[in-house]
Amino acid sequence: MEKRILAVNFGGLGDEILFLPTLISLKKEFPESKITLALESRSKGISQLTDVVDDMIFVDIKTGNKYKELLKLIQKGFTGKYDIMVSSGASPFISVIEFLTGIPKRYGYDTGLLSRILLTKAVPLNKNQYAAQMYHDLITPLTEHKTELPQIVADTVEKQANTVLIHPGVSLMSKRKGCIKSINSKEWADLIDRLAAYGKRVILAGGPDDEECIKEIEQYSKTHAYENYYGKTKNLKDLANLIASSEKFVCSDSAPLHIAVALGVRTYPFFGPTDDKKLVPEADFVKPLKAKDECPIKPCLWEHRQQSCRELACLNYDFGELARLICED
Repeated sequence: MEKRILAVNFGGLGDEILFLPTLISLKKEFPESKITLALESRSKGISQLTDVVDDMIFVDIKTGNKYKELLKLIQKGFTGKYDIMVSSGASPFISVIEFLTGIPKRYGYDTGLLSRILLTKAVPLNKNQYAAQMYHDLITPLTEHKTELPQIVADTVEKQANTVLIHPGVSLMSKRKGCIKSINSKEWADLIDRLAAYGKRVILAGGPDDEECIKEIEQYSKTHAYENYYGKTKNLKDLANLIASSEKFVCSDSAPLHIAVALGVRTYPFFGPTDDKKLVPEADFVKPLKAKDECPIKPCLWEHRQQSCRELACLNYDFGELARLICED
């Protein structure tokens, strides 16, 4: 039987990739379903990476008039003749929005008595787990299908031996919020030089928001022994294909990490103030790079503070040791 499903997930591109297992399992349970994803327009590139989303509704709660945008979502839900609504929002207000759409079956997190009254099923929210699993918990009342990791659509490409792809970028939203989650350009250049010294074919890539970082790396690199692919990847599909063709991938805590996980590429993401256990699955092919610091409250970003601290001891690495790990692993 065909089902019309409205799925709501606000956040950056990485959040949408982590939400994909939820949508994939819904598609397995309801093969004839039509899935509409409500998301922020900054994450619309997710459409290039999946075939389970049939339509999208853009709700820009962070850059537009929040309440106007939410009213638009309610209207779209009310007039869309949907059978099922699933929302990942952790705010108690989300259950009210779902109820006002009039959609018969409504699923969300248990945020209190109101959610238990207004939702068909309020699901316990467990933030202390891999985010893809946290999202997937939302549909446990709907299906027994379990999709463990994100899956994306990418071309079949040949793996390039001895390659290490470097993607230093972080989201523009993180930069605007003052959230430093990765090493600086000078340190990226140092790591690239060391990897090249091991005889690795190093490829440097980045998106439109990374131009300044890429230029700084070019300035700081002493050997320039790398291939600069900045500007050669025109979209997310190109980036996914480049990641898929690489033997190893080194990146920040950002959306490309989740693309690499979806592709099963051997990946080394830098983690400092954020929690790798929530953003990286327990998989042998992913090894978070964490500094040996003594910070008593790490991970702190989002847990204890909304901006990075000044000390950033959690990003103080031995790059000689890191290069050796990446090359010999």
